[in-house]
Amino acid sequence: MGELALDFCGEWHEPADDQVFDIGREGDLEVDDNPYLHRKFLQIERQNGIWWLSNVGSILSATVADVSGGMQAWVAPGARIPLVFGQTRVVFTAGPTTYEFDVHLKTPAFRQERRSGDSAGDTTIGPVRFTDAQKALIVALAEPMLRREGTGFSAIPSSAEAARRLGWALTRFNRKLDNVCDKLDRVGVVGLRAGGGKLATNRRARLVEHAITSHLVTSDDLHLLDTPGDALKGTPDDD
Repeated sequence: MGELALDFCGEWHEPADDQVFDIGREGDLEVDDNPYLHRKFLQIERQNGIWWLSNVGSILSATVADVSGGMQAWVAPGARIPLVFGQTRVVFTAGPTTYEFDVHLKTPAFRQERRSGDSAGDTTIGPVRFTDAQKALIVALAEPMLRREGTGFSAIPSSAEAARRLGWALTRFNRKLDNVCDKLDRVGVVGLRAGGGKLATNRRARLVEHAITSHLVTSDDLHLLDTPGDALKGTPDDD
């Protein structure tokens, strides 16, 4: 393997040191023939000894994280980020589909250390505490990604589909989704609100991207989907 390599669905690519490597609907890595995906969305290139990931699209953003979940960044159109970890995960959503690929660096500038698992009970991410019901909502939206097996892409359920999966009324689901997004927005998770404090139209996708890359939910949490709705910690009105 070269200095840097990309793994998408088991398909490996090794950009040359002097190459601008294009990722999108067309390019060196053709992700998918998805009309919502930019023809050229992301680029990887080496400059002054550092590999960079740039967002050259005009609408979509990407979530970039180290595999330990300890670092996460949101790369908006026009922004770029250095690739400094041994393994970096890139997740983005175009229309109803979420995609994922990994970037492997042979000589990383930073070492990654996996965090120990969360204890049972309420989940705390920094200063944010979630009830079991709120966490179950996140799991319901992230279920396709949590159950994927190297496919590299999955579809995010609609609010109505996720509400049915939990056995909730749609009004209850939307109220809890509002509260989960509010909690994360208050601690600086970007992309959950549009301008003027309005809720972002693609907040479900952004919530799933954040939850997966930060390890807020994992496959170990899928059992919450089998818990009766009225048995989950938290009532419809307490959060």
